[in-house]
Amino acid sequence: MDAAAKERAWALDAYLAVRARLPAAPSGGSFAVAENLADIADPYDVILLDAYGVLNVGEAPIPGAAERVAEFRAAGKKVMVVSNSAGYPKRLMMERYARLGFDFAPEEVVTSREALLHRLADEKRRRWGLMLNEQYRGEELEALETRLLGDRPEDYDWAEGFLLVGSDGWTEARQDQLEAALAKRPRPVLVGNPDIVAPREGGLSREPGHFAHRLADRTGVIPEFCGKPFPPIYDLALARLSARPDPARVLMVGDTLHTDILGGRVMGFATALVTDYGSLAVMDVRAAIERAEIVPEFVVARP
Repeated sequence: MDAAAKERAWALDAYLAVRARLPAAPSGGSFAVAENLADIADPYDVILLDAYGVLNVGEAPIPGAAERVAEFRAAGKKVMVVSNSAGYPKRLMMERYARLGFDFAPEEVVTSREALLHRLADEKRRRWGLMLNEQYRGEELEALETRLLGDRPEDYDWAEGFLLVGSDGWTEARQDQLEAALAKRPRPVLVGNPDIVAPREGGLSREPGHFAHRLADRTGVIPEFCGKPFPPIYDLALARLSARPDPARVLMVGDTLHTDILGGRVMGFATALVTDYGSLAVMDVRAAIERAEIVPEFVVARP
């Protein structure tokens, strides 16, 4: 097994290990295999697309993805992105989509960062310790009282709760400090990106969900996750449509069984697993589905 296969096998094992913290969904079923989304999309009015592994891998577009989006629109379908992307502001995400050849409008893109902000609107005011790259702190989060979690122990003591938003720059030493602070004094932990990994050009990155589940295992503090596979992010997306669609007429497309496919099944959507570019690339997909016991309606090689 080469390094890429080992890394993806590790990621699947990591998701399997935390299955009890994820939503329950209908079990069983079988899937059909197709070459691309054009072969299966006809019965659906709304197409929800994951980003990483479906539209792009890191900063590179997936071949044919932008053209497929245009085809869906020409056929009268509503197309939206539903992404566990929280580490940087929506403005930068839209700029990146334009650079990669996609023409989404801001209201067509729903992120776990937005789901987190929506959740925080109902939260009492408190001091938050913030996992986030300092470069992206000042936009969209400025109304919150925060301190970046770095290497100073006093910042972990100061916080009345913790927001795990982006893991770029996060270190083992900082994770140790966070776990020690929570073991000493449990506090709320909200996670702006439930993903354990994300596909990048050089392999799979470790995302906030990885660190959130690890601290739960070590401290007993159970985080609250804002993003796929949990329903509120889908509700946020559907609320932007002129009318809430019949779930059976919605297709959720993603590369990860435990986020995209599980979340879609929880909502009653049809689901399509894209295999060639994301978390299951180079793996035995049928074996992964059997192990996860999360079965999509469709398995497609590419968008």
